[in-house]
Amino acid sequence: MPKSLSLGNGTMLVCTDMRAQVRDFYFPYVGLENHVGGHYTHRIGVFVDYQLNWFDHSNWAIDINYANESMIGETTAVNKALGVALHFLDTVYNEKNIFLRRVTVSNDTDRARIVKLFFGHEFEIYESHRGDTAYYDPRNHVVIHYNGRRVFLINGISDKGGFDDYTTGIFKIEGKEGSFVDAGDGVLAKNLIEHGPTDSMLGFYLDLAPHEEKTIYYWVAVATSIEGALGLNEYTLIKTPEHLVRTTRDYWHAWVQKNNFNFYGLSEREVTLFRKSLFMVRSHADDHGAIIASADSDMLQKGRDTYSYVWPRDGAFSAAALDMTGDQNVAERFFNFCNDIITKDGYLMHKYRPDGSLGSSWHPWMRGGKIQLPVQEDETALVVHALWNHYVQSKDIEFIERIYNTLIKEPADFMVEYRDAKTHLPRASYDLWEEKFGVHTFTAASVYGALHAAAKFAKLLGKEKSEHTYMTAAAEIREAILTHLYDETQGTFIKMINVDDAGTMSYDKTLDMSSVYGIFAFGVLDIDDERLTRAIGQVESRLLCKTNVSGVARYEGDPYFQITSNVPGNPWIITTLWLAQYYIARAKKEADFEQAKKWLTWATEHASPSGMFPEQLHPYTGEQLSAMPLTWSHAEFITTIVRYLDKLEELGICLKCNPLYSEN
Repeated sequence: MPKSLSLGNGTMLVCTDMRAQVRDFYFPYVGLENHVGGHYTHRIGVFVDYQLNWFDHSNWAIDINYANESMIGETTAVNKALGVALHFLDTVYNEKNIFLRRVTVSNDTDRARIVKLFFGHEFEIYESHRGDTAYYDPRNHVVIHYNGRRVFLINGISDKGGFDDYTTGIFKIEGKEGSFVDAGDGVLAKNLIEHGPTDSMLGFYLDLAPHEEKTIYYWVAVATSIEGALGLNEYTLIKTPEHLVRTTRDYWHAWVQKNNFNFYGLSEREVTLFRKSLFMVRSHADDHGAIIASADSDMLQKGRDTYSYVWPRDGAFSAAALDMTGDQNVAERFFNFCNDIITKDGYLMHKYRPDGSLGSSWHPWMRGGKIQLPVQEDETALVVHALWNHYVQSKDIEFIERIYNTLIKEPADFMVEYRDAKTHLPRASYDLWEEKFGVHTFTAASVYGALHAAAKFAKLLGKEKSEHTYMTAAAEIREAILTHLYDETQGTFIKMINVDDAGTMSYDKTLDMSSVYGIFAFGVLDIDDERLTRAIGQVESRLLCKTNVSGVARYEGDPYFQITSNVPGNPWIITTLWLAQYYIARAKKEADFEQAKKWLTWATEHASPSGMFPEQLHPYTGEQLSAMPLTWSHAEFITTIVRYLDKLEELGICLKCNPLYSEN
């Protein structure tokens, strides 16, 4: 089930589904150790007039969104059959690891009633059922789930005091469905302790007059010890849950408003989604530097693994987007993360876990009986390229000096050396999409851009020999791209070539949006170059989905989540926004932005009701497919908006549209 909210503080990340139920609960890293796992559920239910409806019941009409300009979830759940309505404010406290829900319950009938509100918890601590315990603590009137150094304390208050009912139990074992069954009669069994695959329930019993409403607060405090969790519980009670909700709202409001952008010519929906995208990227950023691709654990149900990893590619795009909006802190932590994980030979591997350890991969170390690095060279290049943009925004020369050797010089030296001696192109590696092995236009273009960035760093620090080396290699790569990777006959750029031991080239001429994007994004050709214009024409002719949904596919015949062969591939948010970025770069006057605005509007219309972007869309229905939210999709939306504002400044159409605008 797609996610509706993503709430985090850099250490803990909580995601809810489209029924407002918690489905992902990450701690102590964003994206690592999902203690609910996506396949279990923290249920919410209401019992009244001898009826119990869990939130997955069709009687509930549920609307979920983010509060205005803050990382606070707002949910309204109306059940006309039961005559009740609930309004939630959900947040992860920005200062400490506490997930809070403020719930206002309304009796929408003309008679007094007792409305019982139940919260269920199915934990899989450490992503394993082994060794879990759930118990009721009568000294503090809380329920605690724990396993070793992972502790989840659950509590709440109403106008009467603490919660009214509780039980612990086991689920999915020994014929037990779970403690939610116990709530069927409106009374919980008050079972004191269980171990194994444990769950629990809390109940709040509200006496409501006709059309009266009352508010309860519910929270989960997370720590590495029981004492620590009890301390967070005491902190919540002393400070009050309302104070925590309010200060978190104020913090994120200040964070997203710290730069006074003038969103000239953009709709209110686009501006709102821009800010939500900032929250989405920020919630997927760990305080230790990792920026994960997606917290959506539902991918595990459809494949071999989740997206809860750090791809240096996705992270570089996300860090660059935050840099463009003035948040250098997250970006700097990401570059420190890369500095820690990069190999001694100067390249980054396929993907990593948020703790910096190597992630799962499908790229082998041998091909055709020969040793071959299992890398996407673009990932190394993208980090170096993004680092220059970080410096342009931050001007933090001390940071650059500290990481120069390991995250600039060594990667640049690797990129200079890791080339074919005859063509001067980068040697074969895996492509941007992690599928094909060869020499790719996008990879070559990104390496060109990275070596230009490395040369500028070298010049900045007075390292003239390195500057010359990098500029020379970049010039050779550019010439090689235009010689070997441009197809004059078709008027586009070749997806991939392979060169055998005899020097014979084989060509994959599949039209790929990334090939065209790389040419203008990294400055291989001027934006007005006829070759680029022709290539974009091919994209619009062959990669646009000719359906009511529209949008740009990654490449012709894309099989990933393929729905039908009648379209070139499913439309992606990322590739469609790349087309918008092209038109922004080409604009000479205000009327020239219409094509870019068209695709910005398209993206806005295909976000979820709460403002989340998926990876891709069903080409006929527009249904969100694959991971949602996808951090990279949100990063591209942010980037597209900022580039639009920058271009307005450059053309003198809107002075001070972007207070961070820099011509460097």
